[in-house]
Amino acid sequence: MHRLRTHALACSGCKGIAMTKTLQEIVDANPDAETFRFGDNPKLCAEIIALVRAGKKTATCEAASAYGAGGDAYPEVGRRDIALNWDGTPAFMVETVEVSTRRFNEMDAEFVAAQGEFRDLEHWRASYEAYFHRTGGFKSDMKLMCERFTLIEDYA
Repeated sequence: MHRLRTHALACSGCKGIAMTKTLQEIVDANPDAETFRFGDNPKLCAEIIALVRAGKKTATCEAASAYGAGGDAYPEVGRRDIALNWDGTPAFMVETVEVSTRRFNEMDAEFVAAQGEFRDLEHWRASYEAYFHRTGGFKSDMKLMCERFTLIEDYA
């Protein structure tokens, strides 16, 4: 288990006032890190960030078609990436510990539980089907990228 740290830089002459690290400072210190947002709207993003911070969410998935040419970089085991709040400020850093692929219709209850936001597999299916319809299309046999991660640093 990794220790969580809150980043604060002492402001010289600012008597007890702290400034959090900027996204640019974090990226400069972690040049291999990708930045990303959870969800497709501010409310969902904030809800998911809260679940990760609470230790309830340690996995996520996305349409495999969102990665590659013209899309996001595919997650890599061992890489540390920066999750952003909806406004683009850094929320926290995660480290990918597992990456796999499966079809939407092959999702299992164990992975759904690790995602932390669903009551059960049926709730996951309904929620993700709606999400994929909103974000580019849904097919019951679509390929998913499934990632497990651990929270490394919290920038709150």
